Amino acid sequence: IEAVFEDLNLKQNLLREVEAATSTDTIFASNTSSLPISDIAKASTHPETVIGMHYFSPVEKMPLLEIITTPDTADWVTATCVEFGKQQGKTVIVVRDGTGFYTSRILAPYMNEAAWALSEGVSIEKLDRALVDWGFPVGPITLLDEVGIDVGAKVAGIMEKAFGERVKSPDSMTKLLDDDRKGRKNSRGFYTYQFGKKAGIDTSVYKTLGITVDPKAGGTDDELALRLVLQMVNEAAYCLEEGILHSARDGDVGAIFGLGFPPYTGGPFFWCDT
Repeated sequence: IEAVFEDLNLKQNLLREVEAATSTDTIFASNTSSLPISDIAKASTHPETVIGMHYFSPVEKMPLLEIITTPDTADWVTATCVEFGKQQGKTVIVVRDGTGFYTSRILAPYMNEAAWALSEGVSIEKLDRALVDWGFPVGPITLLDEVGIDVGAKVAGIMEKAFGERVKSPDSMTKLLDDDRKGRKNSRGFYTYQFGKKAGIDTSVYKTLGITVDPKAGGTDDELALRLVLQMVNEAAYCLEEGILHSARDGDVGAIFGLGFPPYTGGPFFWCDT
């Protein structure tokens, strides 16, 4: 299982090195969160043994394992990885290959909508409060700091290239990277940190982004929450329609256990049904 940086050439080179040192029945699983497994597998001499095993951060706490199969992935490879994941105590879903797979793909428009709301003058505090009150374990801005603003920008670029306008981020977000804001990892993000723990909102970020906070922006907290949530739900529907998901149940399990979608809703598809 490889977990190197989100760079296709790096992952392909690692795959070649592994195959040169192992037998043809060694499974190569990538922990990529956005790069198509089929693209990584192009570097393989036996692509039937290449698969995706997407773990969620922090791995020791997050219960989901998203396994990604390509048209070439052998059934015995998929079955082995599912069993391995279960032995690790994970709840496992199997999805079809594609940019962002399922979880990263539905998270991208949700996070982008948060960035657009922020650019319109919605405060960091209001954004995070609205989504936590709606049932998420953390708000979208806190999540971006945790994941890493640099990682988020990298994934956003990959997603926009694949899906176009509907996952386009506001241009102002590049200003964060120009200001060396990477989030919690370098204690420079939307929040301030002391001894590795979140201390409070870094209000200087508004100046960096060129934003003036407007208390009325975004409407009510519930309207703001629905604005973000419906972006995620809409993308989940695309994933089911396109066959990325094998079932709506997998979509509900993946969103709840992988992304913290509020459990009381039953997941995005069950929520739609009700």
